[in-house]
Amino acid sequence: MEFSPNDNNNLPLTKFESMLKTNHVLFFDSEEFENIIHHYLTQGKISLAKKAIKLGLEQHPDSTNLKLFKIEIYVFEDKLEEADALLNELYELEPRNEEIYIQKANILSKKDHHKKAIHVLKKALELTDDVQDIYSLIGMEYLFLDKFEDAKYYFMKCMEEDMEDYSALYNMIYCFEFLHQYDEAIDYLNTFLNKNPYCEVAWHQLGKQYYALKEHEKALAAFEFAIISDDTFVGAYLEKGKVLEKLKRYEDALEAYSLTLKLDDATSFALLRIGHCYEKLDQDELAIQYYTKTVKEDPLLDKGWIAITKYYNKKGNYKKSLYYINKAINIDSENVIYWKLYAQLNFRLNLLEEAERGYKKALELGNYELETWLVRGDILLKLGEPEAAVYNFLQASEFYPENAEIEYRLAGLYFTLNETEKGEYHLKNGLSFNVEFAFILEELFPKVYKKRQIKNLLKSK
Repeated sequence: MEFSPNDNNNLPLTKFESMLKTNHVLFFDSEEFENIIHHYLTQGKISLAKKAIKLGLEQHPDSTNLKLFKIEIYVFEDKLEEADALLNELYELEPRNEEIYIQKANILSKKDHHKKAIHVLKKALELTDDVQDIYSLIGMEYLFLDKFEDAKYYFMKCMEEDMEDYSALYNMIYCFEFLHQYDEAIDYLNTFLNKNPYCEVAWHQLGKQYYALKEHEKALAAFEFAIISDDTFVGAYLEKGKVLEKLKRYEDALEAYSLTLKLDDATSFALLRIGHCYEKLDQDELAIQYYTKTVKEDPLLDKGWIAITKYYNKKGNYKKSLYYINKAINIDSENVIYWKLYAQLNFRLNLLEEAERGYKKALELGNYELETWLVRGDILLKLGEPEAAVYNFLQASEFYPENAEIEYRLAGLYFTLNETEKGEYHLKNGLSFNVEFAFILEELFPKVYKKRQIKNLLKSK
């Protein structure tokens, strides 16, 4: 039983809280204590729940349910040994109490002993009439083990017990998606909807499966049925907007996204998509207005900053684009996409030192794309830092060991540094990997290219 503000049943709770203030101990029966503890746990008031458990066990030392609450607190606080010890005591007294098995499984799960937890939960199934919650717990344990077929089976069992168990429905669809069983998910959801035609959650999930298969018209129909079932379902409007964008129906997408702003607080996702739609409709002022609203709503959403940066970049306004990417970097200096954009913009503005800094930072953050290595090395060459360029390309060759573009650059650099033997080695490698990239020498190292030794080596191929 849950207490509510306007419920006469909240009298024990009021009495209990009054007792705490006065330190005057009053008597409660064990069921009242259970309801009080359940209320506090539901509210997340752990310290008050612990006080109620302590007082409850002082008045009812043999109450199994109160001891189970104590175990629940132990598990919450990661006091697993204490929880296990008390649970073993209870098992000796009530070996057929399914709650004891459920808590035992909870402890095993916390210790990452998921197979053992499943074994214990299956025993609990034999002792209870309320199988739905246990099916759900078994499903979750199989998820921890990445056994998605088994997890899916038990979430389906949950749905057989209660067709409105949407948590089980979401988990089951997650299993379908992880297994890439989109057609099977669609079959299941269509069968489900034949029995529950106004279930907005099922229509929403069905639309997402069709969207994953790029069946956009069917996805759109499913999302529209979700909205018919519940015209305040924000998630369905957002998904509908995404599909309409794919169908290039930007004005209709705008309408769907705009409706979400009326139904609920503005989300950064909706604001971003509205900006994108306006940009597609060549309504630039509105597009940038909504991109700006996006980053104000959620400064940590990188897609918002990237949208503004790319917008000005596309317009050829590189300075303004750079201004916004600098703002983004000030908020999140560990975002590799920001640094790549920063580098590219500085390069376009011929700010080579800053461009090199951006590419270097991108590499430090794990962006090991070939282009990043190549452009950074070429910039170092232009900055008159051939040794640093060599080191850059040697690092690149560890990631791309048989890449002609890297080898020709190393050859040119070593010849420039008068390290002829190394230059010949890398030039031969380059010619061996791909003759067609030999033009790199002519473009980046024209003085080297004119050398008779180089001409002879190139002719030999």
